[in-house]
Amino acid sequence: MHLPLVQPAPVRPAPARRAVLARRVRLLVAATIAYNVVEAVVAITAGTIASSTALIGFGLDSVIEVSSAAAVAWQFAGRDPEAREKVALRVIAVSFFALAAYVTVESVRALIGGAEAEHSSIGLILAALSLLIMPFLSYAQRRAGRELGSRSAVADSKQTLLCTYLSAVLLVGLGLNSLFGWSWADPLAALVIAAVAVKEGREAWRGDTCCTPAAGLAPAGPVSTCADGCCGSGDAR
Repeated sequence: MHLPLVQPAPVRPAPARRAVLARRVRLLVAATIAYNVVEAVVAITAGTIASSTALIGFGLDSVIEVSSAAAVAWQFAGRDPEAREKVALRVIAVSFFALAAYVTVESVRALIGGAEAEHSSIGLILAALSLLIMPFLSYAQRRAGRELGSRSAVADSKQTLLCTYLSAVLLVGLGLNSLFGWSWADPLAALVIAAVAVKEGREAWRGDTCCTPAAGLAPAGPVSTCADGCCGSGDAR
């Protein structure tokens, strides 16, 4: 006879550790907001000069990311961040949907209209920098959010990670357009990013961000993992 296996409840970080993690999330969110404000100004300005829909779209994406990060900053500015989490998740989800809608519309317009953008050295440099910086910010916030058990922090880290994908798309699109004149490359790839944004938005809306606190997990029963390896047990969602 086998005794039923009981899944132990996730061990939450001690209050002192939670305070450290919350402070870390606030700092990372502040850094994300600051960088995205600069990124938005540079991208929109350079895109306007070069008549680049991709660059302008990338800049507007940065504006959306600021709204997502601001939602998390608002949440952790309160005495009880958990009480504000649902509202923050809704804002993040809407940000994903808005991004997907904009990227889809602009991509279709670029494909149908066949508008040709000029070469932009500033755009190439900006995309390369974002490709280097954004993964670090996303990983650091995601790690802190998982340990803290904050769905909104993890969801916002996915928004930042999505910027990494957009940076890669922008870099490839601008590069191919500059080298070979393939103006269709960027909007086509951006449609894939829009599909990813819809998926992430749905998960954020449901609170399905795979962020059960990692500290102290020792599941005794069957273990299932998310595709990205961020879940510790079958109840992680």
